[in-house]
Order: sequence, then structure tokens, then C-alpha cells
Amino acid sequence: MKCALINPNWTFRGSVYFGCREPHLPLEYGYAKALLEDGGHEVFLVDGQREALSPGEIRDRVAGFRPDLTVVTTAPSYLFWRCAPPELRVPKETVRALRGVSGTLAAMGPHGSATPSSVLKKLEVDVVIMGEGEEIMPLLAGRKRGEWGEVPSVCYRENGEIRVQGGPHACDLSALPALRWPDTMIRGYHHHHHRFDASPSSPGAEMETSRGCPYRCSFCAKGAFRDRYRKRPLPVVLEEMDGLLVQGVGYLYFIDEIFLPDHSLLLALRERKVKFGIQTRIDLWSPGMLDLLGSAGCVSIEAGVESISERGRALLEKRCSLSTEALLDLLIRARKSVPFVQATLLDAQVDAPEEIEQWRRYLQSFGIWANKPVPVFPYPGSLEYEKRWGAPDERAWERAHAYYLERYRSFSDIQESRLLPLKHLESGVAE
Repeated sequence: MKCALINPNWTFRGSVYFGCREPHLPLEYGYAKALLEDGGHEVFLVDGQREALSPGEIRDRVAGFRPDLTVVTTAPSYLFWRCAPPELRVPKETVRALRGVSGTLAAMGPHGSATPSSVLKKLEVDVVIMGEGEEIMPLLAGRKRGEWGEVPSVCYRENGEIRVQGGPHACDLSALPALRWPDTMIRGYHHHHHRFDASPSSPGAEMETSRGCPYRCSFCAKGAFRDRYRKRPLPVVLEEMDGLLVQGVGYLYFIDEIFLPDHSLLLALRERKVKFGIQTRIDLWSPGMLDLLGSAGCVSIEAGVESISERGRALLEKRCSLSTEALLDLLIRARKSVPFVQATLLDAQVDAPEEIEQWRRYLQSFGIWANKPVPVFPYPGSLEYEKRWGAPDERAWERAHAYYLERYRSFSDIQESRLLPLKHLESGVAE
């Protein structure tokens, strides 16, 4: 079977999205391509964002391939599944352009993982993959529509009724291969994600050493996808890393939901003399391990502190046992060997603005960056959503989006200056 894997060309005008807008390696498609090809399928990967392709240009590429199955993602890479654009504007435009040339149309991503029937209706695709999709795509590719009852973690119509089959899928990370990317593709990625110590002089790339997180903070939308903590085998990680370094990659960003201290991995990184960035919880690191992290080549830490007060962190379900003073000590220790350290803050609604600014200025005196607190979006699939409205239903994204716009009058400086209602975004009004 011929399978097309499509990453749309993302646009974020009017969106509450606060993630990075640069292209990143579509890791989920890298794994899926390898597994599909191992099963004897022919795969065509179209990265519309990297190549700045219009929906019509994506259609032309796919039409030339004539696939039997086409998969469209609803989030710009695994890196942003936890904070994806709530609206489905871009996937809708892409799916609309692909009609008639796509074969079976499938969607995967955080939206369909949390609210599969809603996404099935909105996108008007044939099937929605729930959870991590790289192991599900070969199962779909190997079966006719009448045999989809044998495929777990999918949502589709059968005899006029929507069938939600199982729950979100979690991959066996030990079964996923070391990724290989074409040289031309790697050369197209100039962005060094969350790096501020130097301008890019070589390609950057993303990798993961683990997936999921052992914590469940209230703001994190991971309950329906990439939830349970799992590690990739170190030899596989190093095989993938060495391949990227041979291709000229000079910076790696580990997209792990939580990059935990790993002595063996850090020693291997130090041997390779590669620069890299991570996202983590600073309270899980000892001073000695932070020193090793810096000597291993880490140049960027995004540390989820979330609130300057213990009360605020408790309200956000951080389960952090350290005091704010102890967190400060660790941030300062990290900054001694890591050029850029960020303490990420969310709006816990309990910290006084003047105290936040004082705290931020204090950190800046040590060369540590702390952002202005970002308003918490109650993503479907997060505890924040469940505490307010229970399990997500078909109106979950509309409900969360309307609440967000009604509750907050000021937003993060990394968000759009003019935010639009979800129905306007999905109807194309923002364009």
C-alpha cells in the first residue's frame, strides 16, 4: 500500500497558541515511515511547513504519488502536542485540498486523542487515530475498511454510526527504531529550538530519549496522549544521535516532556561534544547532576517552575517538595554551567504581580530568564479541564477556548495581539 504522511504548513494568526512557530522535525512521521516501510508499504512524507507549501501545492505532491492512505496531523510536531493550537483551521484547509487524491483520509494528533468523534466530524476524514499513531498506521495500511474493527485506538463511521474503538494508544518505545532523515531534509532545518547563546551556524534537529511524564500537573494536556513515562533504549538513542551528527547537525533539542537526570546519557553526550537543549523540572536535579548537565553540552534549560509561591504550585498540582528558595538555588547553580536557563511561569491566579516582577528581576541579576506568567489554557485532556467540566465531550475545545477568552483580558507576550473565537478561526475568518 502507498501511504502519504502530511505535516501542513502551519499559520497561527489569531490563535492562542504560544509555542514556537518554526519548522521542527516531524518525529512521529519519522517513526511511522520506518514501521510502514518495514511492513512493505511505500511512504511519501510531505513537510508543508518546512517547504512553505500551500494547500494546493501539497495536493499536487500527493496527487502525483496517488496514495491509498493519507494521514494529516493536527499539531505542529510532537513537541507541541501538549500546547497545540486549539483550532483545526490548518488541518481543515489541508484535508479539504486533499479530497479526491488522498485515498483513505486519516487524522492524528492531540485533538482526536481527546475528542475523537468531534474531530471526525469537523475534518470529515475517514478515520481518526487516538494517541500515538506510529504503531497504528501500519495496522490501518494493512487492512481494508471493513477490517478496521481489528485496529485499536481509532474512531470511524460504521453503518452511519460513529465508532470509538479503544482508548489512546501508547507506543512501545523499545520497538521504535533509530530515525534516519534524508540529508536534504536535515539541511532544511536551520532553527535551533530554544537556543539563545549563539546564532545557528549548522542544522538543528529534535530527538526524544523518553516519552510521557510521571507527574500530572493540572495545566498539562497529556492525559489522552504521551502520558505514561517510558524511556528509549540508550543504544538506539545514540545510534540516532550519531547519524544526525554525521549529517552536520550542531544542536539537538530533546523534546521529552520531562528530561530526567540520566548519568549514562549525559556521559555519552559529553563524549560527543554536541550542544543541546532540554525541558525539565529543576527540582528533580541535584547540584552535581546540574554540573554534569552543563559539562555534557547543555546550552538551554526550560525549567517548569510555574509559580513563585508554594501555594501557586500546589494549586497547579505540581507536587513539588522544594521551597521557592531551594528552586532558586538550583536555577542559579544550573546557570553557572548552562548559558541559558529559563524559569517558566504560568498564571496561577494567586501571585501578586509586583512580587512576580521582583522575583523575575532577581533571577535576571543572575542571568536567568523568567517569562511573564502565561494564562493557563484548560486543554481537553488536562486536569484543568476535567476539574471544571468533567470528561471532554464534542464541544470541549469550543468550551475551553471561550472560557479562556472570557476569563483573561491580557495574554502572554508570545501570543497573538488579537485573539479570535474558535468558530471564526475554524471558518477561516482570521485569514
